[in-house]
Amino acid sequence: QVQLVESGGGVVQPGGSLRLSCEASGTVFGSEIMSWYRQAPGQERELVATIDRSHGTDYLDSVKGRFTISRDNNKNTVYLQMNSLRPEDTAVYTCNANLLDYTGRYRYYWGRGTQVTVSS
Repeated sequence: QVQLVESGGGVVQPGGSLRLSCEASGTVFGSEIMSWYRQAPGQERELVATIDRSHGTDYLDSVKGRFTISRDNNKNTVYLQMNSLRPEDTAVYTCNANLLDYTGRYRYYWGRGTQVTVSS
């Protein structure tokens, strides 16, 4: 019924940029907190950035000044603009969103993830 679909991952050289998108599809009436997580091989998943419905944001220290999270409330879509990418940013990036779904309640959903590889 409800899915989060990510796009925009890929391979980029150090110093390059990528823009990730995550759109909620299905019977969705609204969204609250929307976030991006990442997980590198052999490491735990970490919260990269989060944005609330009023566009208040918070970031992982290592990405501050390089990444920007934004959202379109009308489309229930969240974005992650990633600039000045470093090899240590290589990971699977996954979105998470608190959505008002067909049950009439807010529930958290996860996307399937998109690979970001930063390599020369």
